[in-house]
Amino acid sequence: MSLERDTQKSCRTGKVYLVGAGPSDVELITVKGKRLLEEAEVIVYDRLVGNGVLMWGSKNARYIDVGKRSGHHPIPQEEINQILVREARKGQNVVRLKGGDPLVFGRGGEEAAVLEKAGIPFEIVPGITSAIGVPSYLGIPVTHRDLASSVHIVTAHKKDGSLPDIHYRSLAEGGGTIVFLMGVSTLGSVMEGLLGEGMSPDMPAAVLERGTTAAQRKIVGTVGTIAGKAARAKVQSPAIILVGYVAAFRHMDWYECRPLAGRKILVTRPRERSSRLAAMLREEGAEVLELPTIRIAPVTEGEPLSRALAGVEDFSWIVFTSPSGVRVFREELRKRRKDVRSLAHLKIAAIGEGTAGELEAWGFCPDLMPEQYDGDHLGEALAASVQAGEKVLIPRARAGNQELVRRLEDAGARVTDLPIYDTEYESFPWMDCEREFETGSCWAMFTSASTVRGFVRAAGGLDLSKVTALCIGEMTAGEAKRAGMRTFTAARATLRDLVDLALQMAVEEREDGEGQSKPDGEK
Repeated sequence: MSLERDTQKSCRTGKVYLVGAGPSDVELITVKGKRLLEEAEVIVYDRLVGNGVLMWGSKNARYIDVGKRSGHHPIPQEEINQILVREARKGQNVVRLKGGDPLVFGRGGEEAAVLEKAGIPFEIVPGITSAIGVPSYLGIPVTHRDLASSVHIVTAHKKDGSLPDIHYRSLAEGGGTIVFLMGVSTLGSVMEGLLGEGMSPDMPAAVLERGTTAAQRKIVGTVGTIAGKAARAKVQSPAIILVGYVAAFRHMDWYECRPLAGRKILVTRPRERSSRLAAMLREEGAEVLELPTIRIAPVTEGEPLSRALAGVEDFSWIVFTSPSGVRVFREELRKRRKDVRSLAHLKIAAIGEGTAGELEAWGFCPDLMPEQYDGDHLGEALAASVQAGEKVLIPRARAGNQELVRRLEDAGARVTDLPIYDTEYESFPWMDCEREFETGSCWAMFTSASTVRGFVRAAGGLDLSKVTALCIGEMTAGEAKRAGMRTFTAARATLRDLVDLALQMAVEEREDGEGQSKPDGEK
């Protein structure tokens, strides 16, 4: 940013967007909320925001964790208010990201009042409140034509942690569905209050814990029994309490019927390539956390690159070892005013279906693709096809495996190994999967050896022997195994086969009841 633009920015007031993220499922945020995250310069968030939602944020945004937790407020509300005003006065566009809806017991009204008083422009972007979204994911309709014609949303927690003044009589006599938010620590007292005002001890009640996540669960009882059942189940926040006839509803358990329900899966592909795999996993019921451990950084300058692209017509073969290589190469040609005509005479090799798909989107069908999608088999197939003396161009990552080059040179080819992008490592400060990894309820998916290395660097002190790694290709699996992970390898190096591996493992675990599949080498 130039000094002039920076000065102009400091002279204007920014804007604050109070955005509801919905419950924890990343796909429950609104389209507008997602767009604002992508455009935000500052994102102020707390605990009830799912980690996956934060990945919609701009890479250049500054993230401020105000992490409110049950019984522990590391940053007081007054200080949060000051942060919003301060950042907006710097000329920043600020997203204040809240779980659920910002105005349903989210203190969004208080923050809006502070902003209005300070003269800060603001907008409110509604979100799906947990009072409705969580019951939906656990098969409970909060209204039902035959069972409940009204919904009462009640907080069971005051600012100081004590029980608020709840008008139990009106709730006990009003009928309909009652949803208590933030009530885990006061569950027993709340049920006693309802019983004391005449509610039947046999009225159905349920506690819904960690709704819309892979760890969600439903404890069903009655007003007279639910406190004891929740205590025995060791329920923890976040959880909501639901009272009414709909709590006993048993005909809508759609979420748990999907094959990967109850499974959290970490996707480590680069940000621009993770969406397809994440969508496939979510379709099967998994909770997906997209945390790219690497990013693609194009090499845009340098004599070797300029010389190779200027003389691309002199080559007989061009070999692509990744979709990223295709994308970066295409863009570099475009910058030099070259198009597909400059490659018309070339034979093209691709390492696998993903790379071939990227080429087809460009208008090319590969002349050669190995039956097994890895570098060894690509090198073997090329060595049998390339004529001695032919020039071969391999535009790929700077740290590419040299075995492919060696095989081609042994076959008499004249190889130009052209680095067109670097693989750089990302960090993800929001990862909170340690407990899930240790219990086996979270798996990590790796599509290349570099994604494994990036994960190891970012995971810090995580016990990697507790990590279940689902891998594409033997090289990727080998890297994960050397790091100490429990490794599983897809039958073929495709995303569909990787998802099928997860489905197979989920079936095996359900059938044998042991809770974990046997890794590579132990089957």
